[in-house]
Amino acid sequence: MQICRFDNNRVGLVNAGRVFDITHIAARAIESLPSSPSGDPLIAALPAMHAAWPVDNTTLASKPLSEVKLLSPVARPGKIVAAPVNYRAHIAEMQANNVSPGFNITDIGKAGLFLKANSSLVGPSQGISQRFLDRRTDFEVELVVVIGREADRVDAASALDHVAGYSLGLDITVRGTEDRSFRKSCDTYTVLGPWLTTADAIANPDALQLSLKQNGEMRQNTNTNDMVWNVARLIEFASSFYTLHPGDLLFTGTPEGVGPIRPGDLLQASCAELGQMDVSVRAAE
Repeated sequence: MQICRFDNNRVGLVNAGRVFDITHIAARAIESLPSSPSGDPLIAALPAMHAAWPVDNTTLASKPLSEVKLLSPVARPGKIVAAPVNYRAHIAEMQANNVSPGFNITDIGKAGLFLKANSSLVGPSQGISQRFLDRRTDFEVELVVVIGREADRVDAASALDHVAGYSLGLDITVRGTEDRSFRKSCDTYTVLGPWLTTADAIANPDALQLSLKQNGEMRQNTNTNDMVWNVARLIEFASSFYTLHPGDLLFTGTPEGVGPIRPGDLLQASCAELGQMDVSVRAAE
């Protein structure tokens, strides 16, 4: 199942090239939550929403997917957690190019995870507003895990039970000497979309083919089976430091092939199971 946010904060079910408006179903499900739920209300309400689906989707108002403006499927994540270098081929690429990011790129356990500012989050239709045109700024396509229920010091064996679903992400990065989180947290530098694919639709998150094209040219194309730490292990590690709540995002690292963006670029991130999002780049005003 694929759930999106679109247009003026509507909630939709994506199916067969159309977006079916389920805002009213989402609103009722959110109203049924405890008075002060931790995390993003829409994500916390997904189980109740699922129980309320109409048998026949055609009874719902709908639009062609091509006519909607896709927002981030998660509106208010409590945390955006991200893994540093986590693909074997990307590690080899950095070592071959003698790139030193200032931490041990071969051991996430020593380097740790990092946080991105929530204010950097946008959806595909909002695009990337590039600051610092005189500095190299790179695209990084990633698999993003959306937490569905509270996870506090969970083990890898049960970690996936806490996942609501998966999305594609772009982790946009200004290169430089400042702290990593600082350089990755500019407004619009975290893109999530095109929608949330629920966990029950993904048999194995560690076997997904991700790609990114820049102006039609393939730049990144790899499988999540090349990750050093798989999804379950990343959740276990993250939850050992802080409790994860519904709607928290876990960016799992980018594969080899990262490169600079420029105003006027069109970035196309895709995965057969997760969809495709087209993201434009413009100069910040």
